[in-house]
Order: sequence, then structure tokens, then C-alpha cells
Amino acid sequence: MAGIYIHIPFCKQACFYCDFHFSTSLKKKDALLACLHKELEIRKGEFDNEVVETIYFGGGTPSLLSTGEIDVLLRTIYSNYQVIGDPEITLEANPDDLTEVVLAELAASGINRLSIGVQSYNEADLALMNRAHNAQEAQQCLTLATKLFDNITIDLIYGIPTMSEADWRSSLQRTFDFGIQHISSYALTVEPKTKLEHLIKKGEYKEIDETLAKQHFDILVAETEAQGFVHYEISNFGKPGYFSKHNTSYWQGKKYLGIGPSAHSFNTTHRSWNIANNAKYIKALEKDELPAEIEFLETRDRYNEYLMTGLRTIWGISLNKVSHDFGNNYVKLLQNEATRFVQQGVLEFLQTENDIILKTTHQGKFLADGIASDLFRI
Repeated sequence: MAGIYIHIPFCKQACFYCDFHFSTSLKKKDALLACLHKELEIRKGEFDNEVVETIYFGGGTPSLLSTGEIDVLLRTIYSNYQVIGDPEITLEANPDDLTEVVLAELAASGINRLSIGVQSYNEADLALMNRAHNAQEAQQCLTLATKLFDNITIDLIYGIPTMSEADWRSSLQRTFDFGIQHISSYALTVEPKTKLEHLIKKGEYKEIDETLAKQHFDILVAETEAQGFVHYEISNFGKPGYFSKHNTSYWQGKKYLGIGPSAHSFNTTHRSWNIANNAKYIKALEKDELPAEIEFLETRDRYNEYLMTGLRTIWGISLNKVSHDFGNNYVKLLQNEATRFVQQGVLEFLQTENDIILKTTHQGKFLADGIASDLFRI
């Protein structure tokens, strides 16, 4: 089983914290959509022996497309790839795009999962992040969307310097009250060359406080658990039966095809990524060329990636898998190097009937990425 990701590189405006590839100009939209279709057709041979189980429209802001434009892209996928009978098809959307009419159209289309970028219910937070929607639109959108879609995930950002613990608890409770079955939640992070970094350097925005972010994270974990969510990946919380199949395939090392400018693909032995420039992407595809770079993964690279993804999930690191995929020397190295983290109480080895699993403890969850990088083979 495999997945297809389609990157829609357009947004109404630039959020101050975002470092994803996008353009606020829609002038090249039609040409780019034509090239998305062409890339899907050109690359179908890469999935000759694969069955597609998930399709994900990400961005950017895919909800800027019309339902008709989305349907045509889906038809191109179905006519060129083998797709299971009931695939998970996710559309990322901003609240201000999801009117009652649009939601009804999407519900009647192939889209069966919405990922809504709420980020915050607080007007001041949204303004500071330069979001295109306001708090009222976020709540109106969820009121409408939950009547038509059962499978909805929302994004929430914590660690905002002006956000109190009470504010954060209130945001979580509002989400629970809407009956949302999945939450993706991330700490506000200062990425290089973003507007947020510029504002902080000028003293116009408070420095990010990691202690505050950790407090918010602990509240997030406790409150979602109390509501019956499973914390199945560091930033993802889902009710049973509502885990993201598409994102889970990334963490479990399944193949995926990334279509569009800046999109990444993975084929177990190598990864590739398209150029992050709309004009150059279009120019290449119009010549039937793929504007991508390819990196063949050495054993060390695949091992490091497994550590990074595995420690972020409830499934952890399987020592049987490490032995099978990388050899017993890697098992011995991992056991030896993980010992100090076990002693610190942030990792633990769990014995199952047929395997030994290395996982983060509750204390270690917030530190998973740092722990993994310390365990990398260099």
C-alpha cells in the first residue's frame, strides 16, 4: 500500500511562522494545475506494483481550489493508478474558505477527511500569526463542517508567548465540544528567514519560551487523554479509528509519491524532492521533464530515519526490525547508546511476546527529536 501527496502552493497571505513553499499570487494557478496532471501521468510507472490507499492535498492552501479542480485531479489519479475501494482522501483547508456551499460540495466529492487549520480560537493570537481567518470564522466553520464530515482533524498551535495556560485549556475544550476526533498540535517554532524570526530580532514579538511550550504540551497530553484520544505520534492525537492513515504511512516507512513544487517522495531506497519554485516547476513539466533531485539512502540514513520516526510514535523502535533491516551490529549499538537515556527516565525497553520495543516514556515524549538525533549514526 502507498500514498500520493499533492502540494498546492498557493495561499491568500503569508503566516508569519510558515516556511513551507507557497505563493500569494494565483496568476500561474491554471498552468500549475495542468503540470500537476502531467506529473501524475509521467510518474505512474513508479507505482506499477503499488496500490494507493491514501491521497492527501496539502500546501499551501488546497481549499483555494474549486471542488471541480480537485475532482479533476482525483480523476487523473484514478485513471493512472490502482486505488483501493475506500481510500482516505484528505484536504487541508482554512476556515475562511469553508463556506456552507463549499462544504456541501466537498462532502459530495471524493474528499472524506478534512484537515482544518484553526491554529487558535483567540483573535489576538490569529492576528499575531497573520492568519487569513478570524476566531468567529473558525467556530462557524467547525459548526458547519461537523454536520457534514465525521472525519475531521484540526491544527492547533501552542507555545505562543502571550497564551496563558487558561487560554490553552479553553482552546482544547472548545475543540472537544465540537466533537473533533483528531488533533494535530505543534509548538510555535521560529524557522529561519520567516517573518516571525524578523519580528523577534527587531523586538516586535516576544521570544519563544520553551518552558511555556513544555507546560502547554503537558496540558495537551493530559486533556486529550482524558477525552479518550490516543497520543499516537508526538504532534498527533486521535480517537480510535481516526488516526491519519496518510501520515502514519510516512512514519511506518511506506512508499509515497509527492506531486507538485517542493513535494517529497520516498521509495524505501531513495527519496526525491521537486524544485521549490512554481515558475521553474511549470517550465520543466511543459518540456515533459521532472524537476527533481534524488538522494539514494545508505543504510545509515535509513536507520537514522527509522529512529526519528519511530521514537515519535506509540509503536516505537522494534529491535527485530532493526536486526532485519540493518543487522545485529545496529541492535547492539542502539542498546548500548540508549542505556543512558533509559537511566535518565526518558526511554524504556518494553518486552513483548516476540520482540523488544524501544519507546519514549511520558517524560521523554517532548524530547523525542533531540533524543533521536543523539542516537543517530554519523
